[in-house]
Amino acid sequence: MGRTWRSVLVLTGRVINDSLSFIVFSFLDLLDLLLCLIYRVADFFIEAEWRACYCSSSKEAITSSGKILVSEKGESKIVCLSSSKLQLEEISDTLYSRPSFMSEVSKSTVNELKKLKMDGTNGVDHKVNKKKTVRSNTFTVNSTIVEMLQGKIGGGQQSHIPIPRWSDCDCKLCTCWASSSKETLFVKTQVPRDSAREDVLFIHGFISSSAFWTETVFPNLSSAAKSRYRLFAIDLLGFGRSPKPTDSMYTLREHLDMIERSVLEPHKVKSFHIVAHSLGCILALALAVKHPGSVKSLTLLAPPYYPVPKGEQATQYVMRRVAPRRVWPLIGFGASLACWYEHISRTICLVICKNHRLVEFLIKLVTRDRLRTFLLEGFFCHTHNAAWHTLHNIICGTAAKLDAYLTAVRDRLSCDVHIFHGRDDELIPVECSYNVQAKIPRARVKVIEKKDHITIVVGRQKAFARELEEIWRNSS
Repeated sequence: MGRTWRSVLVLTGRVINDSLSFIVFSFLDLLDLLLCLIYRVADFFIEAEWRACYCSSSKEAITSSGKILVSEKGESKIVCLSSSKLQLEEISDTLYSRPSFMSEVSKSTVNELKKLKMDGTNGVDHKVNKKKTVRSNTFTVNSTIVEMLQGKIGGGQQSHIPIPRWSDCDCKLCTCWASSSKETLFVKTQVPRDSAREDVLFIHGFISSSAFWTETVFPNLSSAAKSRYRLFAIDLLGFGRSPKPTDSMYTLREHLDMIERSVLEPHKVKSFHIVAHSLGCILALALAVKHPGSVKSLTLLAPPYYPVPKGEQATQYVMRRVAPRRVWPLIGFGASLACWYEHISRTICLVICKNHRLVEFLIKLVTRDRLRTFLLEGFFCHTHNAAWHTLHNIICGTAAKLDAYLTAVRDRLSCDVHIFHGRDDELIPVECSYNVQAKIPRARVKVIEKKDHITIVVGRQKAFARELEEIWRNSS
């Protein structure tokens, strides 16, 4: 009887969640359209130009900044004009292809009906002519290339976008990068007095900052570790105190280039350990594959790896796994707002990030200063442009690449791979870490009981610092 009642309660909760989700997200679809019109008008009057968004056609949204959209068999890329050179960068189609919730429900209903119809055929064979698909190496370039040749875009004709935009915060902390002549990431270093023997690179996750490491791990390392390792914790492009260019697409190439330009090259880092959290795990894997002979160990915390089933479009599949458009759990609801709704997420940034000093004061007042302030700084110090493009181009856009990255780490790299995951992580499920281990059998997975996406480090920083030291010591 107990199991029966439990099953009934689970089913009831699921029905309530689905019903509320249908109502809430159908409303949010309409709200996002309304906000689209409002922001178009506001941008025009405040910035004196119409600002295209991804509600428009992909052509208009991308080429408005002087970039040319090209496509090949469902994959999207942009051609950027940089220093008189053409650069081809991959972007995620989820930026401009996000069907409304009602259309998704209709599509899923039709698919279920088709399945029922197929099941009703009782195994009758149907001959289907399968056509072989041949991957073309030729890109289809849209008509905007003609406009470029006519000089309508590119070649210095792009309008300058103010830094920051009117909807972004303009405080000293958020704009400190604009006063520097160096276009490099903010890097927090901890260097021993004597010459260090090894280097460690820390990469934070989505809407976070280097403080996620410097306020937790750095102070809790032993004296022996502090005298042996050079520690580098970065603020990723668009986050914390790092540059937040308004014309950047925040692609994988841009993020990796900035890490190399800000840490590896100026500090002459030849070999290093990597510690990465959440979204940072994708950058860590890409960096390791790019520098296979340099990585001594890979420590990944809550890696967002979802193997894509055959027949599914990788980017769209991962977007639905990361942001399932359900009102519960709340962290999934927040991820859905950030991923599916360009203008609602911009409004959240406008209300919270632009006024973060007031929000921080109110939170400290309500919690009596018990909340860790470095988490607030990491959450608030970013722009909507940076968060929106990084979320889509890194988490969703690399979905088809992660298999290749993991295979390369398995076959080409000899470094140790350690994975940590919180059992109660409601944002990135534990199965993601086991999926990584399935691709890299030598990877060691440690699941921490009663810990979630954040408390896997925050709250157990002393224990985690000891675990890292052991990993580095055994990998040296």
